[in-house]
Amino acid sequence: MDKIKVAILGATGMVGQRYVRLLSNHPWFDISVLSASSSSVGKKYGEIVKWIIEDEIPENVKDITILPAEVEEMKKEGVELIFSALPSEVAYDIELKMAEAGFTVVSDTSAHRMDPDVPLVIPEVNSDHIIAIEEQKRKRKGIIVTGPNCTTIGLAISLKPIHDEFGIKRVLVSTMQALSGAGYFGVPSMAILDNLIPYIKNEEEKVTKEILKILGKYENGFKFANIKIGASCHRVCVLDGHTEVVFLETIKKATPEDIKYCMKNFKGEPQLLSLPTAPLQPIIIREEPDRPQPRIDRLSGKPERAKGMAIVVGRIREELALDNGIKYILLSHNTIRGAAGNAILIAELLKAKNII
Repeated sequence: MDKIKVAILGATGMVGQRYVRLLSNHPWFDISVLSASSSSVGKKYGEIVKWIIEDEIPENVKDITILPAEVEEMKKEGVELIFSALPSEVAYDIELKMAEAGFTVVSDTSAHRMDPDVPLVIPEVNSDHIIAIEEQKRKRKGIIVTGPNCTTIGLAISLKPIHDEFGIKRVLVSTMQALSGAGYFGVPSMAILDNLIPYIKNEEEKVTKEILKILGKYENGFKFANIKIGASCHRVCVLDGHTEVVFLETIKKATPEDIKYCMKNFKGEPQLLSLPTAPLQPIIIREEPDRPQPRIDRLSGKPERAKGMAIVVGRIREELALDNGIKYILLSHNTIRGAAGNAILIAELLKAKNII
């Protein structure tokens, strides 16, 4: 099978490096273009990237020359699929330009997430929303599909089986978010050591809006879910792995055992299609009273390619302060499941459906 040629925009950043690592030996996709800031253009990737994730820089990308994020460069290299990990301030125009030129763009940025014709996809949760691209095709040659905020993804995966089985009336979530979510230069060491920062700009707003779009329906437009949701987001001194404390009210009464059962048995379209990056079990339940923990559980998921793609849920219990109340702790790897891995899974889904 001929592999699809892909480009990674923003290839030197934290999420960009995750793309490079996950795509370096992908069975369906081949890295043809790496793009970064103008100061890096013309230089070899291995010379200019400050590699800060585990393992070494893959040998097959070290000598790739950095190109500008321009349509003609993509066409010249035969690119069909573009992954965007660009800074949000430049992403909107570049992603739109690429889609107008006929490319399929899968984006991790917030630029187009809430556009009325752009699906905001977690493949296990709302793969049916991909139908929204038909509206885009009436306007432009290519398409944009986005992945949600890293905090939203773990939360939405945990809520999906509960919402389907029992209905959800209200969700309250308090997050403890890893440093990698802010990027290498995002949080100064003297600000976070011996400390917790109880504010992440725009994070709470993203979570509350995105969840409603994801858990809603697409019927000639997005119909947002009728759920009340509140979030409080905090940065903690953990390298990778977002931990979230979730309190919710179900519409139908559910016991903690009911919740465990529906989570354990939850599977989505990626599992049914056996997509390469899909975890066999999207939600892993831990029974220990002190799990999940970021250092131990953030790379959960099987097979090997899916490490970091499963979310881990523990301490599922009743919450008497709420009507039909349930509470639990979840953990997700924010730059794998919450970013690059989710986007790659979206691209695999598009290929499996013959969209690319």
